[in-house]
Amino acid sequence: MPGMQKELDELELKAGEPDFWNDIENSQKVLQRSKSLRSRIDNYNKLVTDCEDTITLAELGLEEGDETVLEEIRQSFQDIKSRYEKMRLETLMKGEYDKNNAIITLHAGAGGTEAMDWVQMLFRMYSRWAEKNGFEIRVLDLLEGDEAGIKSVTASITGEYAYGYLKSEKGVHRLVRISPFDASGRRHTSFASMDVMPELDDTVEIEINPDDIKMDVYRASGAGGQHVNKTSSAVRLTHIPTGIIVACQNERSQFQNREMAMKMLKAKLLELKEQEKNEKLNQIKGEQMDIAWGSQIRSYVFCPYTLVKDHRTNYEEGNVQKVMDGEIDEFIQAYLSMNL
Repeated sequence: MPGMQKELDELELKAGEPDFWNDIENSQKVLQRSKSLRSRIDNYNKLVTDCEDTITLAELGLEEGDETVLEEIRQSFQDIKSRYEKMRLETLMKGEYDKNNAIITLHAGAGGTEAMDWVQMLFRMYSRWAEKNGFEIRVLDLLEGDEAGIKSVTASITGEYAYGYLKSEKGVHRLVRISPFDASGRRHTSFASMDVMPELDDTVEIEINPDDIKMDVYRASGAGGQHVNKTSSAVRLTHIPTGIIVACQNERSQFQNREMAMKMLKAKLLELKEQEKNEKLNQIKGEQMDIAWGSQIRSYVFCPYTLVKDHRTNYEEGNVQKVMDGEIDEFIQAYLSMNL
């Protein structure tokens, strides 16, 4: 805490210098870092105060033999415990890009229309989670299903430690339920993949030969404002040596879409580079698990019983609807705690 307070004081002095706004980009970074530090310091101080207040309440209850304060103390303790665990995990996140924004991509796998509906359900779940945790979520590219749901969607999630948290969600997610698209009311199993990358800033050096990139422009098809379907503002980039394809269509101009697509491509290439450090890849695109049986990280069972189970940590939650409404912090914390 003293180190964070010292850094905040130095940044606030810098923000008060006469030429501070001469470099807008750097000024924004300073203000963003100041805001983050102030928030963490305030959260810590509030946690300490709430802890002291709860202890005082417990002591008063003991002195006076007043059992009516028990429920208030229990609720306060659970709240403090939850906030403490989140703060502990953030303190222990030491990955180079854990503090970065995240770019997530969901793809429908085996299961046809049912799988596309599953992608839409998962995207809603992550959107709810982001909102509850104070992150901003923005759709970058979306391909709707032929009959219902979503074939694939890419979105940025902006906020400190977004990548640090969401990297635990990377993998195949399995759904078991009575399909609303089956007139016979049979039980179906569907799959969707979740890919997560850190959003990289300009300080990260990734060399990309311009000749290795093929750029296609097309008309945006999703929600995104007045430019949709009127100009060819959507951008798709193909990295020829690796076959990596990224697309962005929801920014306001072709230039902005290309800029975001380049960030996504850099993140993908960085991911490949990190993989190559740890293992010899069979293909330059890296190992990819099939979006099907046997490769799932988590199962969501709606029928014949209700259960969400993470197969890596064995953490379980019986209230499926709670999870689908974005309450996935316990799954994230279980995974991160296991890997710290």
